[in-house]
Amino acid sequence: MFSNLIVGASEAYLGDSLFVLVVFIILVALVGKFAFGPVSKMMQARSDKITNDLDNAAQSREDAAKLAAQRATELKNSKSEAVEIVNTAKQNGEKQREGMVTLAQEEVQTLKQNAKKDIEQARLDALNSARDDVAQLSIEIASKLIKKELSVTDQKSLINSYIEGLDKQNETR
Repeated sequence: MFSNLIVGASEAYLGDSLFVLVVFIILVALVGKFAFGPVSKMMQARSDKITNDLDNAAQSREDAAKLAAQRATELKNSKSEAVEIVNTAKQNGEKQREGMVTLAQEEVQTLKQNAKKDIEQARLDALNSARDDVAQLSIEIASKLIKKELSVTDQKSLINSYIEGLDKQNETR
């Protein structure tokens, strides 16, 4: 009995197998049409997205590298500009200092010249004052000696002769 079941089972197995095979083929066709197409489209879209993301990341890295190089160049330029500004300020300060020194030296020369003129004028004034004092003293002495008053022309000639004598004494010294 058991063998009948197995023999009957083998006939049933063949019919069932054909049915299962037909259902499997139909199922594969349905899965291929309704599931495999959308799944493969989804996988292709995902693959394209990943490729685009990688390309965008590479582009972003390139842009970042360019931007970093540009910033480094700008930093280098700003440093050189700062050095140039400092050097220009130093040069301007040096020029101003030289101008101030030159102006001070000119003022000193002017003051020296004015002082020399003032000294010369003071010397002349002192000499004239001394001449006047000497003349006055000479007149008084001469008046006392002569016991008379001299005329203006006599006074002038006496003073001039006395001054000439003083000049000769100064020259011999």
